[in-house]
Amino acid sequence: MSESKLLAEGKTKQIFSHPQDEENGAKLVLVRSRDTLTAFNAKRKDEVEGKAEYATKTTVNVFKYLNELGCPTHFLREGQNDVEFIAQDCAMIPIEWVARRIATGSYLKRNPGVPEGFVFKPLKIETFFKDDENDDPQWSDEQMLSAKFEFNKRKLTKIEISWMKRLTDAIFCVLEKAWRNVGCALVDMKVEFGVTSLGQIVLADVIDNDSWRVWPGGDKRLQLDKQFYRDLKEVTTGSGADKPFIDEAALIGGKYGIANIHKRISSAHKSTTEALDMLAEYEDGTPTVIICIAGRSNGLGPVMSANSSLPVINAPNVGSDWAAQDIWSSLRMPTGVGCTTVLNSSEAALAAAKILSLNDHIIFGRVLFSQLSNIGKIFEADQAMNNHH
Repeated sequence: MSESKLLAEGKTKQIFSHPQDEENGAKLVLVRSRDTLTAFNAKRKDEVEGKAEYATKTTVNVFKYLNELGCPTHFLREGQNDVEFIAQDCAMIPIEWVARRIATGSYLKRNPGVPEGFVFKPLKIETFFKDDENDDPQWSDEQMLSAKFEFNKRKLTKIEISWMKRLTDAIFCVLEKAWRNVGCALVDMKVEFGVTSLGQIVLADVIDNDSWRVWPGGDKRLQLDKQFYRDLKEVTTGSGADKPFIDEAALIGGKYGIANIHKRISSAHKSTTEALDMLAEYEDGTPTVIICIAGRSNGLGPVMSANSSLPVINAPNVGSDWAAQDIWSSLRMPTGVGCTTVLNSSEAALAAAKILSLNDHIIFGRVLFSQLSNIGKIFEADQAMNNHH
């Protein structure tokens, strides 16, 4: 990357110049994904370790499939690492094309009276002007024509708009069929187009789990997309002195796929009313686990648990002489409190992940493969020891 220059940057990716300027007359760029996860036009934003690699792998596989089918795309080949790919340089058309097979999400808010699950035959194709400040307003064909767009000397007329509409329909249909072959329903998806330096309109940008809704077996509860990020919550809370342990819990939780982690500071002893007000913010019905990281006398966990139906985990970070420390304030609870105690923040994060995995397939998979990794290390250690004999 030392020879590359940053050309553009979006919410979840960066575009760099390519050391090899051209290939077959087309200008080249490197498209690099970031570990950033966003929702609500980046009003919610977090860093999720490993997201860039998975997003790139998904995009590369999708574009390879589409290229093989003959779909015009900007994708050329994989890059030299797991978070980037090589593509034709494009002037991006600032329109998101959304294809819908099943009515859900924002469509229902914009079209009251349409029941969730309504099936569109043919596909419902919608267009949205990319404008974060105005929440990407929906645009008509007439608005696109009136904008008098021109990119790399190619004007957008009725013909270009009709072509992109047909491409969007075809792209959705071939991906829908591919997902159906593995028992999943492609509910909706968004794509973007660009104009290459040669003046060709091609599918551009990326296609990953931020781009579509996928429901295994047609069941929304098993969704394979970032809706879990919009909905899911985990809360860690404790005093300022406990910040390193809070950060550790958040880091470990992120590795298990818990994307929406709220780190808060509160005290059940010094600010009881405020602590309970904070608790009420998270009782909206979405899957939530509270980890209370409190040193010395732990009043926070018991108070939170006694006043909420949410699962609460006490995480006193104690040393090897834990029995001599004030751990009993976390272990010995009055009747009807029901909070759990785990002896350090990283293990508390794992316990929270296991609870949340009941409602989230990503977290379930991360926990499962983490356990397999631990088993694999034991196997390797045993084999290494046997080799010494």
